[in-house]
Amino acid sequence: MAQDWDIKSRGSQCSQCEKQFEDLESYYALLTFGEEGYERKDYCQPCWKLEDRENQAFSTWKGTFRLPPAKAEEPLQKENAESLLRRLLEDDPEEHVNVIYILAVMLERKKLLDEKDVRMSEDTTLRIYEHKKTGETFVVRDPHLRLDELEHVQQSVIDLLDGGEKEDNSDNEPTPDQKSDESAG
Repeated sequence: MAQDWDIKSRGSQCSQCEKQFEDLESYYALLTFGEEGYERKDYCQPCWKLEDRENQAFSTWKGTFRLPPAKAEEPLQKENAESLLRRLLEDDPEEHVNVIYILAVMLERKKLLDEKDVRMSEDTTLRIYEHKKTGETFVVRDPHLRLDELEHVQQSVIDLLDGGEKEDNSDNEPTPDQKSDESAG
């Protein structure tokens, strides 16, 4: 039943003639339910014939296609929270578990990620997030951070977002040398 709700997003071309939709062009959407679950198809105005499709329709609607806005490129590409999360999940999620968790929470608060489920086992809690725009799924381990660990992890996130490559060592206690450096500074 879970796959029944996996509906593809609006297409950029007509499902019948394969003509690319233009900005502000009207399109018609057809939602059907079949053996594989829900299926969406989008049609341009000339290809849309409701009478031919009424018997197979679960739902239909008319919409306006809008091209996504062009993104202005920054002179120096700074990593944002989303790109950093993606990079860390690809690189080594276990090494950066605390930073990944904080980034996921940040993106959830920004309403970019939506927590869909929480799975618990004896020693692990996994949080399942869905990207609201792309529908991608992210599985993030909850490290159950304590309040006294948050400041260090937040600083690691800030450093990584500023382009630093500092590692998340929040699980490790500072060495005596580090403690004396902190008290001196």
